[in-house]
Amino acid sequence: NANQYSFFNRHLIFIVAGLFVAYLVCQVPMQFWEKKALLIYIIGTVLLVLVLIPFIGRQVNGAYRWIPLGPINFQPSELMKVGMVIFTAYYTVRKQQHLDQLRGVLPMLGFFGLVSVLLLAEPDLGATLVIACIVLGILFLGGASLILFAGLIFLAIGGFALMIVATPWRMQRIFAYLDPFSEEYAQSVGYQLSHSLIAIGRGEFFGVGLGFSIEKLHYLPEAHTDFIMAVVGEELGFVGILAVIILFMIIVRKGLDIGRQAIAMDREFNGLVAQGIAVWFGAQSFVNLGVCLGLLPTKGLTLPLVSYGGSALVMNLVA
Repeated sequence: NANQYSFFNRHLIFIVAGLFVAYLVCQVPMQFWEKKALLIYIIGTVLLVLVLIPFIGRQVNGAYRWIPLGPINFQPSELMKVGMVIFTAYYTVRKQQHLDQLRGVLPMLGFFGLVSVLLLAEPDLGATLVIACIVLGILFLGGASLILFAGLIFLAIGGFALMIVATPWRMQRIFAYLDPFSEEYAQSVGYQLSHSLIAIGRGEFFGVGLGFSIEKLHYLPEAHTDFIMAVVGEELGFVGILAVIILFMIIVRKGLDIGRQAIAMDREFNGLVAQGIAVWFGAQSFVNLGVCLGLLPTKGLTLPLVSYGGSALVMNLVA
């Protein structure tokens, strides 16, 4: 049939578009992003507000996360990840000498708080988690005191725990995560996780072969986005998963190295942006892999540069 390649074709278009936009971004000097950091933050925040307005934002699976732009759906939370990297780096460079005190960190927490409230209204706990990692990571790398950093980590963990306990369906996911194959959850909340684990189990060491996954034939929900690693595990086995993990380790390591070299050359902002992107990719891929392998509770987060999704792919390439 004609539309069997629709996902492939759309993804290919986004890859080409993303590479083109990435090329354009490479031509822009870093000083421009530093000057426009606050503006980028404001634009991102306005888009997060727009997505919550019913006739502007598009509802999918009970969540308002997309703004339809003709044939494509734009996801403001993906833009906000790039925006928060740039803005937090800009803020950290400005307030460097005060980062060991609470007054140096509080305004940044205010900026983050506003974004997280908007993201949780969608609701999108996954994006909130990633942006929290970005903000905390850059503040720490930029010189926030260890005691203050530890306090912020405890605050973040407490906040996320509270959000999970306060919403019954998130609590259900926690219970399902603890025992996805139980009679109570296997056909409901634990369905995705149990099928993800079945897929990875089928793959064994070398996989069943490229294209021979059974789970992706509508057994495993979101097989092309959040649970793509389960299909990689089924088709390419342990070896395939290990290869993807190694590639992510290389990207994160490179990002941190580039950042360190930039900071050594007194390009503080450039360095923190590079390290912020490394933290973002590292945290998001860790959560995605953890969910697919049943190490973490089910959370709707895509795998950077791998999962299907236009906004995410283009923004990953821009980063």
